[in-house]
Amino acid sequence: MRLARGKVVGKTVVLEGELPEGSHVTVWADDAEGVELDEQSLDELDEADDTCERGEGISVEQLFERLARLRSP
Repeated sequence: MRLARGKVVGKTVVLEGELPEGSHVTVWADDAEGVELDEQSLDELDEADDTCERGEGISVEQLFERLARLRSP
């Protein structure tokens, strides 16, 4: 899995860089009032993706458990 950045131009997603022909993609889009990430945040997200690819991440269940603990008073 790779993280590819891009933007919509004329109703088409234009990537910054290339993906191999035939790649399957998922698009996550900010809404009109969404948050735009700065370059450092995008780099951190890319590194987090690399960490998960190396098997060093946590499961979704573990993430939800941690988030639930943060929300608890």
